[in-house]
Amino acid sequence: MRKAQLERNTNETKVAVEFSLDGEGNSSITTGVPFMDHMLDLFIKHGLFDGKITADGDTHIDDHHTTEDIGIVLGQAVKEALGDKKGIRRYGNAFVPMDDALAQVVIDCSNRPHLEFRGDIPNAKVGTFDTELVTEFLWKFALESRMNVHVIIHYGHNTHHIIEAVFKALARSLDEATGIDPRVKGVPSTKGLLT
Repeated sequence: MRKAQLERNTNETKVAVEFSLDGEGNSSITTGVPFMDHMLDLFIKHGLFDGKITADGDTHIDDHHTTEDIGIVLGQAVKEALGDKKGIRRYGNAFVPMDDALAQVVIDCSNRPHLEFRGDIPNAKVGTFDTELVTEFLWKFALESRMNVHVIIHYGHNTHHIIEAVFKALARSLDEATGIDPRVKGVPSTKGLLT
């Protein structure tokens, strides 16, 4: 089973993640950041992963540390669950529409972490959530999972719809990239490793 269970405890946050790449979309999310709860629930369900994510952070200051540390631990969990990456497709690409918005996420499980974020999030907040934290989460996720993550917002007007489309596209592209292809023998790299 390709799964991982990790914790990260600092003076700012306590984050625990249980994650399985080969799931059914079952999620239990309690982070203290309601908008992230919603996005992470979408991510688990649309990627057909299984996941339990809990966080207790200094949200009385703002949501930054909690959101960032969730990205760190979730990225580490994905990396651990992938193991030696034998038999995976390696690349994933997903377009997801959400009403007025269209987002695309392209992933390479390359062991070369990089986030490329192209597009605009029109408003600084969704409810009480600072939308600049979307890129903070994605960068930490890409760094700790050691993946190339390219996010392209093609268009959109509603900020909630744009971010939701991004998280759903992230889920679907990750599901594709980490899926097992029976034609792949060993690791899909001419180098002979992806770790």
